Amino acid sequence: MNTLSAAPPADDSLGAFIPGPRVTRAPLGSGRLSGRSFAVKDLFDVAGAVTSYGHPDWARTHPQAVATAPVVTALLQAGAALVGKTKTVELAFGLTGENVWHGTPRNPAAPDRFPGGSSAGSAAAVGGGAADFALGSDTAGSVRIPASYCGIYGIRPSFGAISLAGARGLAPSLDTAGWFARTASLLSGVGEVLLPGGPAELGGPLLRVDDAWVNAQPDVAEALRPALERLEQLRGRAIGVRLVPEGIDSLYDHMRMVQAEEIWATLGAWIEATAPKFGPGVAERFAAARAVDPSDSGRGRAFRRAFQARIRPLLEGGAILVMPTSPCAAPLLNSSLAEQDSVRQATIGVTAIAGACGLPEVTLPAGQVRGAPVGLSLLAGPGRDRALLAFACDAASVLGLPV
Repeated sequence: MNTLSAAPPADDSLGAFIPGPRVTRAPLGSGRLSGRSFAVKDLFDVAGAVTSYGHPDWARTHPQAVATAPVVTALLQAGAALVGKTKTVELAFGLTGENVWHGTPRNPAAPDRFPGGSSAGSAAAVGGGAADFALGSDTAGSVRIPASYCGIYGIRPSFGAISLAGARGLAPSLDTAGWFARTASLLSGVGEVLLPGGPAELGGPLLRVDDAWVNAQPDVAEALRPALERLEQLRGRAIGVRLVPEGIDSLYDHMRMVQAEEIWATLGAWIEATAPKFGPGVAERFAAARAVDPSDSGRGRAFRRAFQARIRPLLEGGAILVMPTSPCAAPLLNSSLAEQDSVRQATIGVTAIAGACGLPEVTLPAGQVRGAPVGLSLLAGPGRDRALLAFACDAASVLGLPV
């Protein structure tokens, strides 16, 4: 019933799954997800398989998992079948999806562009039809961004809503388990299995996050504006709000310090002991994390507390924030490291809104720029995940997207 298949099936033309024998598991029961297939990012444990965490040196220095992560078991118990473990970037620390050791998954919607990271393989597997849905993780955008880049749905749940037992950590106060699907109803259906209870609906207005709309590249904002206007049919005219008067760059700078400090506290000892080789740009990011001044991270944490106190009250009545998921479409595969770093900074400044406040965020495949997908995000107050998913289904219907 629980097996490691001898050879990968033939449906990995996008390179979404990790190299080697395909990790598969049969359902452990029946329920909401019966008849569905799913894939799992290779930082979640599956008993009997090594969790490689996107790096051969991590795989070499860690044994096979002795237990399956509870979130994976819950999906199996709900009737879904596991069809493989998907590629992640090295130690889940990256936003493009590139992995020089395992290979970079191809973007099913824009093959000349990056798929987005760090849950790149899960997004490619869903977007390419190799799995009905897929589990990923999101610290600074690693579900939302690949979902936007690959033209599918994705959710980052409220912080702490889903157990991360049996999952490799990166920045513990920001890490969440999220997932991808090609339809809004399946995205919501997975939530019915994994999420705790909460309010059934969101009764508040739409709040247009002007900071994020201004931060987006003009063609992205224009591509998504018609979707915003159609959403106003559901809730009336959106109210413009400025969440970060200090500037998106300021939010990025503060949250970068918080994340970096936690990343080095989580992984620094292993890096020092193992001296792993890293691909382009990765070693530099870890070196920067190591060098963070505690006074800078302390200021970052103080900024985060003030930011939470500013944002969360806006959402207590069931309001919904609306903004571009990413300020740009996926970077081209031939983009320079400098260009990728520029995209990273502009992007994480926006994804940090949900991350800093522990908010649930759903991205919908609502637009295209020069043939490349761009996502529209909906955010709600903490613990309102199920209601947000229900609204996302309504929104998908109004926008003419797959429901």
